[in-house]
Amino acid sequence: MPIIVNLDVAMAKRRISSGELAAAIGLSQANLSILKTGKAKAIRFSTLEAVCDALGCQPGEILEYIENPEFGIRDKIRAENDL
Repeated sequence: MPIIVNLDVAMAKRRISSGELAAAIGLSQANLSILKTGKAKAIRFSTLEAVCDALGCQPGEILEYIENPEFGIRDKIRAENDL
C-alpha cells in the first residue's frame, strides 16, 4: 500500500502512549491501534485534526506516500492521454 502511517513514530518522538492519545482525542484504543498499524481503510479529517492537535504535528508527519511502481495509475493515465 503506497500510504504509510507513521503515527507510532510521531507518538514515540513525543513520548505519548496509545492510552494517553486515545483518551485525548476521544478514540478507543482498539481503533487507535487499527490506525497505528495501517489497517484502517480511511480516516476522518476530524480524527486527523484531533491527532495533529494532540501531538502538535502536521498530517505529513503521520501519513506518507510511497510510490509503488506496481500501482501504475500515473502510467495508465499517461497511456490514455497518448491515444
